[in-house]
Amino acid sequence: MVRLLSATPSPYARKVRIALAEKGLAFELVTEVPWNADTTTPLYNPLEKLPVLILEDGETVCESRFILEWLEVKHPEPPLLPADPDERLAARRLEVLVDGMLDAFLLNFWERRRPEACRSAPWMARQMRKIEGGMGELDRLVPATGFCVGNRFGLGDIVVGTVLGYLQVRFPEYHWREAYPKLAGVLERLSERDSFRTTVPVPQQLEAASI
Repeated sequence: MVRLLSATPSPYARKVRIALAEKGLAFELVTEVPWNADTTTPLYNPLEKLPVLILEDGETVCESRFILEWLEVKHPEPPLLPADPDERLAARRLEVLVDGMLDAFLLNFWERRRPEACRSAPWMARQMRKIEGGMGELDRLVPATGFCVGNRFGLGDIVVGTVLGYLQVRFPEYHWREAYPKLAGVLERLSERDSFRTTVPVPQQLEAASI
C-alpha cells in the first residue's frame, strides 16, 4: 500500500487526499509537522515539502501538482481532468490560480508568526492583495451552480474547495463569505462529499524553534 506523508492543515496535502479518495485508492496516511526538528520529511523529499506520496517500492512522488498528475496517469479512472480540451485548460487555470493564492497565504502566515517588530507591513499587504485578487478571479470563473468546470466533479472542484477550506482554518478573521457568497455556495456543495468531509484541515502545534 502507498503512504501519503501529510500535514493536517496543509491544503496541498488535502488536494492529494481528496484525489485519492475520489479515485478509490487505498493509502496509509502518515502525519508530519514538517517544520519541527523531528520531521522525517527530508528523508523523502530533498526540498523538505509536503505532501509526499511514498510508493510500495520506496520511490517517492513529490509536490501536490505533480502527484495529482501522476495519479491521473497511473490511475486514470475515474478521471479528474475533463476530456474536452477547453475544459481541461479551465481546470488547470483554476489550479494555477489557487496554488498562487496558497503560496501567498503561507507567506503571510509565516510573516505573522514573526515578532511584531520584525514584521513587514508592506510585505503582508502585498500577499493580501494577491489573495483578494485571487478570490475575485475565482468568483468570476466558477459558476453559481453545479461543478466548477464542466458537468462533473474534477480537479477544478478539488483546488477551489481546498483553498476555501484553508481560509476557514488559518484565516478565520477573513470574512470572505460575506464578500463572495457564490464561493460560499461552492464550498457548501463540496463539503457534502465524503472526500471533503473526511479531510477537513486541522491546525498543528509548531515548535517555537521552527518559527
